[in-house]
Amino acid sequence: MKTAITEMFGIEHPIIQGGMHFVGLAEMAAAVSNAGGLGIITGLTQKTPGDLANEIARCRDMTDRPFGVNLTFLPMVNAPDYPGYVRAIIKGGVKVVETAGNNPQAVLPYLKDAGIRVIHKCTSVRHALKAQSIGCDAVSVDGFECGGHPGEDDVPNFILLPRAADELEIPFVSSGGMADGRSLVASLAFGAAGMNMGTRFIATREAPVHDNVKQAILAASELDTRLVMRPLRNTERVLNNAAVERLLEKEQELGADLKFEDIIEEVAGVYPSIMREGEMDRGAWSCGMVAGLVYDIPTCQELIDRIMRQASEIIDRMDALRAA
Repeated sequence: MKTAITEMFGIEHPIIQGGMHFVGLAEMAAAVSNAGGLGIITGLTQKTPGDLANEIARCRDMTDRPFGVNLTFLPMVNAPDYPGYVRAIIKGGVKVVETAGNNPQAVLPYLKDAGIRVIHKCTSVRHALKAQSIGCDAVSVDGFECGGHPGEDDVPNFILLPRAADELEIPFVSSGGMADGRSLVASLAFGAAGMNMGTRFIATREAPVHDNVKQAILAASELDTRLVMRPLRNTERVLNNAAVERLLEKEQELGADLKFEDIIEEVAGVYPSIMREGEMDRGAWSCGMVAGLVYDIPTCQELIDRIMRQASEIIDRMDALRAA
């Protein structure tokens, strides 16, 4: 299947693996890229630019196909060495960068001069238009269903994607609630040129996370995520667990007086224990409502092949209906 996204990124299928903390390692990115999609290494999971350079090299040893790096710009007092990460990306020969968080305008000239395509994650049409105006090549439009940070507008993809199609001139992909061939065809119908999957890729054989994480997603329904940190206007969609329940109780008790320090135990530095050790109640971790559409733990190749096969069957049925 050829779309503006497959042509732009040089990939076989219009499927992107989103950047995920302590999930987007070389093994994950290479597996997705080898299956015909675009795998993404999560830059800030690597503690230093040197670590990222090594991870890029590891991924290159595992695949000869295109892969990208996610670079999330966080509002922090002690910011990561972003110039160092950018240099590692450029020196590593990476040709696609997924940016997220704050405005990436400051790094765009360096990435563009290196021939790197930039796709920025957005949770609203206004942010997508801003990304387009500063020179991003494409955007990932994240609906309210998505795991991680869905923004504060609470607009689901059934509205957000067609709105993006009405406004944008650059290509965009759908993100949030994407799991199968139905997701892909619906995204294309709404005007997207592909889709981005996060949670669904965690529940694959190659995902470098503890099996407890995969089984938690497999067991979850669409009703098992919660929104946390809403009072701080830093909303995150996470899978419910004991730590999340504690966090929500604190939010309710403290109300407008809530500070990040009050919930630091539930949200700060918890990913290594969860993703590597399988301590599922250690803290809050990002998970989309799409968990309700996860029924198995296939390989990335099996998953992407199935998505494309199902999408083709749906399109054939629609053609048959039109011809009838």
